[in-house]
Amino acid sequence: MKIAAALTGQSFSGRGSYTAKQFYFNLLKYLLLVLGVLIVILPLLVVIFTSFKSDVEYTQTSVFQLPASFLNFENYYKAFTQGEFILAFGNSFIIVLFGVIGNVAFGSMTAFCLHRFDFKLKKVINGIYYLSAIVPTMCLQVSIYSLLKSLGVINTYLAPLLLYATTDIVMIWIYMQFLDKIPKSLDESAMIDGASYFKIFRSIIFPLLTPATATIVILKAITIYNDLFTQVLYMSRQELRTVTTALIIFQGDRINAQNLMSAGIIWVMLPTVILFLVLQKYIFSGITVGAVKE
Repeated sequence: MKIAAALTGQSFSGRGSYTAKQFYFNLLKYLLLVLGVLIVILPLLVVIFTSFKSDVEYTQTSVFQLPASFLNFENYYKAFTQGEFILAFGNSFIIVLFGVIGNVAFGSMTAFCLHRFDFKLKKVINGIYYLSAIVPTMCLQVSIYSLLKSLGVINTYLAPLLLYATTDIVMIWIYMQFLDKIPKSLDESAMIDGASYFKIFRSIIFPLLTPATATIVILKAITIYNDLFTQVLYMSRQELRTVTTALIIFQGDRINAQNLMSAGIIWVMLPTVILFLVLQKYIFSGITVGAVKE
């Protein structure tokens, strides 16, 4: 206790003092935080170290051991060429771009209708969206695959785009938090001037939803970009390979090139890391808006 008191510069006795209970609570809190950081950082460090190791280094050294040189970019070159990342980045860009556009369009209009209008099935529709967040997606894959197969869109861009463009409860929640801050008097004034509901949404509401749209664009783009399951299941043709499915060629029954896969993972990570670092303020502002009532 004396050592802890000396370190904190506070006394463990007296009214308003730094008690032993508080000390142990803070100690436990920081230990848990350090543990959480290690859980996140250690796998990333292993990937970075492995990406710079030769085949001999990878098989004969520990995963936590530093590579002989951080200037060995041969794995990055091999991963980029063998994984056909130019094709993969192009395909990923297409499905991310059109998936996000469809998502924002349907999501914003759905949120506008549910927020501004009262109709008989409003509660039912809201309940369906909440139910979709509860039911695991994997439980619906058999019926979803059968439906898309009957439409003849399997192994085309359209199959994942139909799934990615749909509205989910997260984006509706984000948009509705922003709609709460937009007074309905703006709608009424525009209607007096003869504006239709669509024009009100297009010219007044949607421009005011720009912060929410920026948040949803970032979150949805990263989700689509990192999605492996949907792209493996519905885009199995080689010419439709995306950045996540391109990594599969480095792991199989006859190949186990973990150093090449690690280099490929770094290639895949770079766009999302850059996007997050540049636009992270929009993510936090969009998610936390409405959390505190004014």
